[in-house]
Amino acid sequence: MGPIVPPLVPPFELVGEGPHHVMAVHGWFSDRAAFAAVLPHIDRRTFTYALPDLRGYGEARDIPGEYTTEEAGRDLLALADDLGWQRFSLVGHSMGGSVAQRVVAAAPDRVVRLIGVAPFPASGMPMDGEQWELFTSAAEHPESRRAIIDHTTGGRHPDAWLDLMVRHSLEHSDAKAFRAWLDSWALEDFHEDIAGARVPVRVVIGAHDPALTAELMRRTWLRWYPRADLVELPCAGHYPADETPLELVRAVEDFITAGA
Repeated sequence: MGPIVPPLVPPFELVGEGPHHVMAVHGWFSDRAAFAAVLPHIDRRTFTYALPDLRGYGEARDIPGEYTTEEAGRDLLALADDLGWQRFSLVGHSMGGSVAQRVVAAAPDRVVRLIGVAPFPASGMPMDGEQWELFTSAAEHPESRRAIIDHTTGGRHPDAWLDLMVRHSLEHSDAKAFRAWLDSWALEDFHEDIAGARVPVRVVIGAHDPALTAELMRRTWLRWYPRADLVELPCAGHYPADETPLELVRAVEDFITAGA
């Protein structure tokens, strides 16, 4: 293994000017635009959101790295330091949920509240056979990305939306980095590093997500975090920010302000 790439302050967008500082971390298929549909509805007087691009995505598409959740956790702490945020909350969607948990593992006292949105558990999501072949092929094959997005949202959405999601994913991610990220969020198990953490946690899932289910969250997130609760959005699948943005904003912001 080569030397560890030092952390960097990733490219980011800052939205809002409120006293509650929140980092929102995107998932495998998108850059920070993953949260674009919720931004018109956030409370900008109460919250300040930092939306970074992870290495290999968006403005960080050409930034080299290991493309691991652990590396990304270090980058997010570098961003917090750059912003002067000693303490902050985290929202992580899908793969971003794993990245956010790496921050908890590295600096639990700095995290005010953690919200996982259709998040992967810290034990990873190992896959076998055809499923693994589908996910590994998604780096180079748009039809694989489309099949994954369609399946994880319950096969309910218009073709135009699926096409848009795939097109954005292709245009805003580096294929090599995209493939490398898969090995990290799917295969790495670091749950012992976060089990028992006292940070208040909310897990938000979509009822139409066939993989990241309430049952899975109870076996993982809710077992490992003693101060965790679960919210299921009945009209969402794996992409609540796009599918049910208003409901997601309420689930996130109500939870953060409840601890004020």
